[in-house]
Amino acid sequence: MTTTHLLYLHGFRSSPASNKARLMAATVASRHPDVVWWCPALAASPKQAMAEVLEGIADWPRDRMAVLGSSLGGFYATWLAERLGCKAVLLNPAVHPARDLAAYIGDNALWHDPDQSFYFDPTFVDELLAQEVTRISRPERYLAVIARGDEVLDWREMTGHYPGATIKLLPAGDHALSDFEQHLEDILAFLALA
Repeated sequence: MTTTHLLYLHGFRSSPASNKARLMAATVASRHPDVVWWCPALAASPKQAMAEVLEGIADWPRDRMAVLGSSLGGFYATWLAERLGCKAVLLNPAVHPARDLAAYIGDNALWHDPDQSFYFDPTFVDELLAQEVTRISRPERYLAVIARGDEVLDWREMTGHYPGATIKLLPAGDHALSDFEQHLEDILAFLALA
């Protein structure tokens, strides 16, 4: 089944201006102009972020949509894929963000625009806990690109959370997947964009 609608979810302190999001948007626009592309700026509240995403994709065909998520966006993508039954591509996905982001309660600046900041409220940790997927149901729906050199998340925890999924485990790399362009073809092949 070809993918006609593609959702991109950025990570914590990131935005639609991230290198990966912009590269993916440009690739989809130039090579797959008929694909519906959406990369929203996600609310700081996980509950609000997912409510807004679900509203935005309410009329998307579940069998022909896919979600691509980086870091915290990969966590959200997993939650959506389990809820909607769609394909998901995960880029160094956060597995336990409630645990990892508890240290970031308070004001946080965006990576790509330090002049912009948001407040990460203590209640958001509970919202993340409520969204945790303990076990994926259909591994064949998932492709994960995971870097052993990720300086933020543990590659063993990431790979262990997606048993049976297609995993591209990079021998080195970093959390940002600075070499993202080298993995585009594998991602596009998995997504089977229209």
